[in-house]
Amino acid sequence: MRLLRPALAGRRAITAAGFMVVAALALLRAQSPPPPPAFEWRNYGGNLANWRYAPLDQIGASNFKDLEIAWRFKTENLGPSPEFKFESTPLMVNGVLYSTAGTRRAVVALDAASGELLWMHSEQEGERGANAPRKLSGRGLAYWSDGKSERIVYVTPGYRLIALDAHTGVPVQDFGDHGVVDLRQNDDQEIDPISGDIGLHAAPVIAKDVIIVGAAHLAGVTPRSKTNVKGYVRGFDVRTGKRLWIFHTIPKPGEFGADTWENGSAQYTGNAGVWAQISVDEDLDTVYLPVELPTGDHYGGHRPGNGLFGESLVAVDLHTGQRKWHYQLVHHGMWDMDIPCAPILADITVDGRAIKAVAQPTKQGWLYVFDRVTGKPVWPIEERPVPAGDVPGEWYAKTQPFPTKPAPYERQGVMEQDLIDFTPDLHAQALASLAHYRHGPIFTPPSVGVVDGTWGTLTLPNNNGGANWPGGSYDPETHTVYVFSQTLLANFSLTANDPARNDFAYAARLAGGPPRAGGAGTFAAGGPGRPGRGGAGALTIQGIPIVKPPYGRITAINLDKGEIAWQIPHGDTPDNIRNSPALAGVKIPRTGQAGIIGTLVTKSLVIAGEPQATTADHPRGALLRAYDKATGADAGAVFMPAPQTGSPMTYMLRGRQYIVVAVAGAGYPAELIAFALPR
Repeated sequence: MRLLRPALAGRRAITAAGFMVVAALALLRAQSPPPPPAFEWRNYGGNLANWRYAPLDQIGASNFKDLEIAWRFKTENLGPSPEFKFESTPLMVNGVLYSTAGTRRAVVALDAASGELLWMHSEQEGERGANAPRKLSGRGLAYWSDGKSERIVYVTPGYRLIALDAHTGVPVQDFGDHGVVDLRQNDDQEIDPISGDIGLHAAPVIAKDVIIVGAAHLAGVTPRSKTNVKGYVRGFDVRTGKRLWIFHTIPKPGEFGADTWENGSAQYTGNAGVWAQISVDEDLDTVYLPVELPTGDHYGGHRPGNGLFGESLVAVDLHTGQRKWHYQLVHHGMWDMDIPCAPILADITVDGRAIKAVAQPTKQGWLYVFDRVTGKPVWPIEERPVPAGDVPGEWYAKTQPFPTKPAPYERQGVMEQDLIDFTPDLHAQALASLAHYRHGPIFTPPSVGVVDGTWGTLTLPNNNGGANWPGGSYDPETHTVYVFSQTLLANFSLTANDPARNDFAYAARLAGGPPRAGGAGTFAAGGPGRPGRGGAGALTIQGIPIVKPPYGRITAINLDKGEIAWQIPHGDTPDNIRNSPALAGVKIPRTGQAGIIGTLVTKSLVIAGEPQATTADHPRGALLRAYDKATGADAGAVFMPAPQTGSPMTYMLRGRQYIVVAVAGAGYPAELIAFALPR
């Protein structure tokens, strides 16, 4: 007992001290603000309205530069070879981050605080996957829960819809055929199961237990044939995988819009898919479909007529797929101005009137704004006459829609005032080069190269210019849309096609310079900062793009006023501009960079990564930049080892805000990087 009493006394002393510590901690907690609530990123665009917005302010202008890498997830072993084009926007739900990744489009679940791999699912699709028109990791996936079970849903490269248990990654056995719905079946048309030209990069969308799935086709300016698979859109039951409805983006006989196709061309023409993200207003039970061009990006002689629903924004019923309204943004397109990105749903106030709006960024450089209930333009859109071309057999629309507000966020058409003027000599050379081409305002049609002594028709923005698949972001506090766009010029030159190649009368060449023998054009550099790469891009003078910078910009557009609030160049000046001998001694302001990137908006910031690797003031790599969302002023930057390739997202978990972005580049395999403030 004597031995126990001292021990007991000691316990009493420790207990008393413990009470004092607990009391002190309780008082400290009472005086300290509570930790910020968790914020999740449950949809590709942050929500079904595709705002890409988070009301978070732990990371702001005062500390953005202090961000450090919290974790990173490398993807090079997810597939038979590394991926260098990682376009995913991950989701974060219940502390778990979900993403597609790797060349086989695996699905991974990661601990959102540490990046630890929790599970991985991968489909091996053999020849079907090898023939897929849209390969690699794609742009993401969808999450669904009824409060009891949780599912991850995605589309494979081989165009199969997969439902996985969100906790284990195991296919859901009562969905479709043991977790799989073959999207090349039950599509109201015959599709070859192995080689059919249909797939999808985008994430499926889930709203009110309905999965909505679009369609994409082989990328390229000259399809294999004027006859192709049609890009219909379908809705599926999220529990069973049963098809609920289908919307024919190319109308069948007797359906609305069938009369906009002449000479029976709707029967064999394909494409007109929805390869971009889809938006949904659950309160209105309405799905908003951004539809691409029908078959033939730059020659439409085989599909005469305006061709609904090509290049149209279409609103359909969530439960039936029935059309509610549509608006065609380009009639009988021949410029490859697919509607490339998610419509943004926004509740705005215009002249004192509350409007449920939908704002559609485009390659044209216009933000088209409609009442999303009725489909009527918020500001007038005028049908104006446009020039007809002279390509034999082509059909030309007499007018095209021109929005009156907001003003274009990107340069449109090619005029002398658009040419570089860094020095008088460069401007003179640009003028001399311009004389070899047809050029004019937006909607100047493509031409046959060398027929009239010119080398084709210059187009700005080109089919990769303006806004692209990342689309924009939206601030619901200020009713402002933020969109990145790139200024890229192309020569749309047609040449008589070789019948042995395909059945198009004319083949398109996105040419950058003088034509080769036989009329086909040569390719210029792929854009500012990418010398020597083939592809549609900027014509150059001594390696400098013929058009003025900025080559990439972010524009803030106030939707209440229909006005541009601010516009800034985005990205460091590319190395080939900064180091050009032709610009020695010339002070060049920040030019921005061409590329395809998305933005993120928070309580105070607009955040976007650079699309190219540069060496200005930092090691070889790129920067993740922040701007004051009210003014566009620089608000900090942090280094990334490679350029941004996917759109950034953010979340709050256990009191810590994270920003996650996919990066990749030449010689740098893809990875996810999570940034956070130091602990």
